[in-house]
Amino acid sequence: MNNNEEKLPKVNINWYPGHMAKTRKQIEEDLKLIDVVIELLDSRIPVASRNPDIKNLTRNKKRIILLNKCDLSDEKINQKWVEKLSKEAPVILTDSNSGKGIDKVSRKIDELMKEEIAKQAARGRINKTIRVMILGIPNVGKSSFINRIAKKNKMEVGNKPGVTKSKQWIRIGKNQELLDTPGVLWPKFENNEIALNLAFTGTIKDDILEKVEIAYELLKVLYTKYKSNVIERYKITEEEITEIEQHSNYIYELMQVIGRKRGALVAGGNTDDEKIARIILDDFRNCKLGKISLEEP
Repeated sequence: MNNNEEKLPKVNINWYPGHMAKTRKQIEEDLKLIDVVIELLDSRIPVASRNPDIKNLTRNKKRIILLNKCDLSDEKINQKWVEKLSKEAPVILTDSNSGKGIDKVSRKIDELMKEEIAKQAARGRINKTIRVMILGIPNVGKSSFINRIAKKNKMEVGNKPGVTKSKQWIRIGKNQELLDTPGVLWPKFENNEIALNLAFTGTIKDDILEKVEIAYELLKVLYTKYKSNVIERYKITEEEITEIEQHSNYIYELMQVIGRKRGALVAGGNTDDEKIARIILDDFRNCKLGKISLEEP
């Protein structure tokens, strides 16, 4: 990028690792063993973090939808999503870091299986094990959720997408076993907005993206929907706002102001666009810009 205020090119993201197709087939086979499916979504982007294949694959199964990372998203918009998604399955807001909502999950599983358990008991089968599958795209917090619900810390957990490599059963209650599965990304992105939202939250790895362009697009969204959050975080004055908004490419000018305030400079006093991009992306992902939802019902 340079200072000539040219509009940045549209970001086009296409990424579907070859192992995803194999994973999808394995999930389809494993579903034959499953009583209840937990679908884990990122509460900041419930649409973008929802692989349409999962809904199709699990249409004949009892389901629970978890809106995870609810500590990072706008609380009012969270409630709107609960209301909307509850029309198709029970919805629970969860935060794997604090444990919010986690205790409700096992109870909801038992509730969904209550009738089936009673039928099994009538046939003389006592203490049936309820088999649960957890599904979600990479980076929605599956490993952290499993660690929390299983009250263990044996799984590898990281802040990069794709750390869960293989299938394993985890006991999560007296009569409940959970089957973890690798995250399954979208086979294709229906539109650029979905791809961008996945990039903003780190679901698509940064090392295959143009980080500066992604940060630019994120800042454009934030300045439109959460302008006060941006102003407060980067201590931007009214005078600076007036000057910024006079530029035809005011988002790039805003990035320059943020860079100067944060010392993202190189020799000659010019700003370091890569460093500015990292600051913006890290601030958003670490909730330093406040609780933000990128999608609304």
